Amino acid sequence: MRGALALGLISLALAMIIALALAPCGGPEASDAPESLSAGADEGISFTALSDGEAVETTMAEWLPGVVAGEMPASFEPEALKAQAVAARTYIIHLMGGAKAAHPEAAVCDDPGCCKAHLTEAEMRERWGGSFEANYNKILDAVRSTDGEYLAYEGEAIEAVFHSSSAGMTEDSAELWSARPYLVSVSSPESGEDVPDYVTSVELTGAEFAEKILSARPGAELEGNEAFWLGEISRDASGRVESAIIGGESFTGQELRELFSLRSTAFSLSWTGGAFLFTVTGYGHGVGMSQYGANVMAQSGANYEEILTHYYQGAELAAW
Repeated sequence: MRGALALGLISLALAMIIALALAPCGGPEASDAPESLSAGADEGISFTALSDGEAVETTMAEWLPGVVAGEMPASFEPEALKAQAVAARTYIIHLMGGAKAAHPEAAVCDDPGCCKAHLTEAEMRERWGGSFEANYNKILDAVRSTDGEYLAYEGEAIEAVFHSSSAGMTEDSAELWSARPYLVSVSSPESGEDVPDYVTSVELTGAEFAEKILSARPGAELEGNEAFWLGEISRDASGRVESAIIGGESFTGQELRELFSLRSTAFSLSWTGGAFLFTVTGYGHGVGMSQYGANVMAQSGANYEEILTHYYQGAELAAW
């Protein structure tokens, strides 16, 4: 009996020695390479993406980590990153359902003004430097732990748009585009304590302001006392500017945002006596999930499903 036990211990020791000899020097911690991107259901979702102007065949497992990295700070809470992963996956699945006029050869692109931002591994390494490994694995965990999950409304993947930060309430999609039952205005908890540059300002002289306005509405009456150039400003239910009368002409809040490069349509406009002053709160179109709001919810204990079902009312988690 003792002889058999000794023989077993010797065999176990030899196996351990052989395993150590075959293992890479320094173990996993010594490697600079990120973990494998292979991840269940996401690996089976394939599509064409436009990356730096070139159409490439990819899978959700390969593409999605770069989108999450490009769209949300890696320093955010894990549950917020999971919510971002599901929202981005959902948006991609939604786009896969039809061709986009800007790039019919590809379902998605890496232009945030068209589809969603996307970082390559090289771009992540440049952005994060020595924190690359920790940040990348945090992003990858958010993607893998929600593998294949997306948001559905009446059985279809929703148009899961999102934005950086809101001014207390998100925007109803009907105010900007067309009504979506899951993209209605809801509360959002972020504040100036949570969001860098939450409140910003744009100041222009009377001449600068007039030049911009006249470029869009040549018939605007901008003469005499500047204080009388400004008329009624109307706001929608979320508190954002719906319309404004300037020089007798009507502008939408979105028109003014684009004309004066404002961060959102949640703004006030006044004549200070020496300049026109826009005071702007939040950043982005305001529709769907607020990323900073999601992070504050996660800090308060909400999980990613609670975050998502709050911002996308009536939508439910589904699995690919």
